[in-house]
Amino acid sequence: GVIRNYENMEASVNEVLRIALKAPTPDRSIDVILEYLGKYLGGERTYIFEQNARGEDDNTYEWVAPGVEPQKGVLQNLPPEVCAHWYEQFRENKHIVIRNLEDIRHIDPLQYDNLKRQDIHSLVVVPLYDDGKVIAFYGVDNPAHDLSFEYTSNMLQIMGYFLVSSLKRRDLVRKLQQMSHCDPLTGLGNRFALEEYVDKVNKSESIGVVYCDISGLKHVNDEQGHLAGDELIRKAGKCIEDTFEGNGLFRVGGDELLVLCPNVKEEVFRQAVDELREKTKECGVAIAIGYVWKEKASDSIDRLMTDAERWMYSDKAAYYKQMGMDRRK
Repeated sequence: GVIRNYENMEASVNEVLRIALKAPTPDRSIDVILEYLGKYLGGERTYIFEQNARGEDDNTYEWVAPGVEPQKGVLQNLPPEVCAHWYEQFRENKHIVIRNLEDIRHIDPLQYDNLKRQDIHSLVVVPLYDDGKVIAFYGVDNPAHDLSFEYTSNMLQIMGYFLVSSLKRRDLVRKLQQMSHCDPLTGLGNRFALEEYVDKVNKSESIGVVYCDISGLKHVNDEQGHLAGDELIRKAGKCIEDTFEGNGLFRVGGDELLVLCPNVKEEVFRQAVDELREKTKECGVAIAIGYVWKEKASDSIDRLMTDAERWMYSDKAAYYKQMGMDRRK
């Protein structure tokens, strides 16, 4: 095979960075780099692993050569002990080179089994650091024989800096996206998130719409101050979240909350509405509820929301009548 020298490496790095920087999103930049490295290093697979909130390892990105079985789907929630030995090395600023899988059979049996199952006989894995802390690791499986392992690990280390910056950019984009879609008080979606959600609803399936209004919010704000009012809104949001988790949950006005339940059976939906009434009573939140269920969402969802809102107002009127109050918000 061809022995590639280090000048060649510099040209290659410049070339891949040029392509990666043109990519429209950080995710795409990462995919471009993994594909380029996989082909350049003659590997069967390149990948990134990141620790999830539970401290397990998830394979978050992957490129595979033609004819190679993708592994990303099965390499989720890896127990920490599988890569524990690797993390020890990373903490000492070392990377992992396995020239022959059989070498680790006795010293790292868990990782041996994990890699053996994937048909890996050699690999190079490099940690990705941010601020001295390991935030991920990435590597190449079964790299080409005509490249030295040292050359391969140098190439991975050089590209590692750019991958770290791509991962950080990705996290920032996610955070900004979440902030732009999220009501900061309740954590529910805002109107912007609602529009996006409605666009994605399958119009040929059933839908349930619940429109809620927190009764007496103005009174609480006037009598006890806005912090107490905010707490009331938060409580109401929590009741909705606990009842309708997994559906579209939104705060669409100061005291108005909305739930969209796509593809739901009518009976299940009505039970959930009853459960919401119970929950809000238990939490001491007075809430007016209007709801509509349709077998097909093809009716304009806007119209269904308006219908649910109308029912909510009649529920609200009944509440005020019962309380002997006039219909103030």
